[in-house]
Amino acid sequence: MPAAGSIAVDAMGGDLGPAEAVEGARLALEEYPGLSPLIFVGDTAVLKPLMARAGLAGHPSVTLSHASEVITMDDKPLLAIRRKKDSSMMRAIELVKNGEAVAVVSSGNTGSLVAAAILKLRTLDGLDRAALAAVVPRADGHFVLLDAGANPDAHPEHLVHDAIIGTHYARIELGCASPRVGLLTIGTEEGKGNAVIAETHDALKRIGSLVNYVGPVEGFQLFSNNVDVVVCDGFVGNICIKSWESLVKFFGNELRSQLKANPCRVTGAFFARGAFAALRQRVNPERYAGAPLLGVNGNIIKSHGSSNRQSWKNAIRVARDAIQYDLNHRIEVDVASANNLLQQKVA
Repeated sequence: MPAAGSIAVDAMGGDLGPAEAVEGARLALEEYPGLSPLIFVGDTAVLKPLMARAGLAGHPSVTLSHASEVITMDDKPLLAIRRKKDSSMMRAIELVKNGEAVAVVSSGNTGSLVAAAILKLRTLDGLDRAALAAVVPRADGHFVLLDAGANPDAHPEHLVHDAIIGTHYARIELGCASPRVGLLTIGTEEGKGNAVIAETHDALKRIGSLVNYVGPVEGFQLFSNNVDVVVCDGFVGNICIKSWESLVKFFGNELRSQLKANPCRVTGAFFARGAFAALRQRVNPERYAGAPLLGVNGNIIKSHGSSNRQSWKNAIRVARDAIQYDLNHRIEVDVASANNLLQQKVA
């Protein structure tokens, strides 16, 4: 029987297969003493040999929960969650709904995970929507961007709530005591942007006791040390994330091509290999393991579809951090305060 407070690991949905999920869990158990018990969710006939190979068979902090189906990356989200009720993803979310786990870690189909979590677990009190948060490198550190794709359209109150959610997540993952929050728009002057941006800007100034709002920010400011949390709707956020990831790959490929152009460059690259390794680590998406879905009644950690064992390990760490910080309770408290402040202003 799974222990209350467990982390459910959807071991079947990733591109690299369940072996990487099992090995990532092994690394997490080794590296993080006192980690919550883990529940591997998936086909037990597949998982048991992998657990034995990883030395996790009979481990006191690991249990199994059988699921006969898998939601693939090609499945249509809503159709998949209706038809594949015995999928590893759906079973993992059910464990949270039934109180047998408090977190889910999955590298499966993002649309299905978001839809299933919201439908099954519902949003936290005071919230209408959840948001995907992504951690992005910038000068001297990282920033949190949300929404990274859960909701293409957003009203001002949703963006205000995202600012609160992002503030708490930045405290967990970036170690910022008072994260600086910026609202992504097309200009920092008053009146720039559309009506939603203008209303959100005014609302964020009104809840200044809850978030450290520093004002609107433009795209060129994001990679300087200006803000720790960037708020935007999911349409803009998803385009930003995918564009940045593609740009990193483009420059990486171009750099490799240019360094191989002649023997002198090859020699120089050899002596600079330490710098290149440090740069790869600096922009490595595995470090923060994808984008958690924040704002639902449970801790839902969405790892990259191509997650390897290091990504899995870090995704499990993110789940641990959210549990230890009591993330959802803190979000609910501040959202209630924000809603009261905004209602008082209207009255």
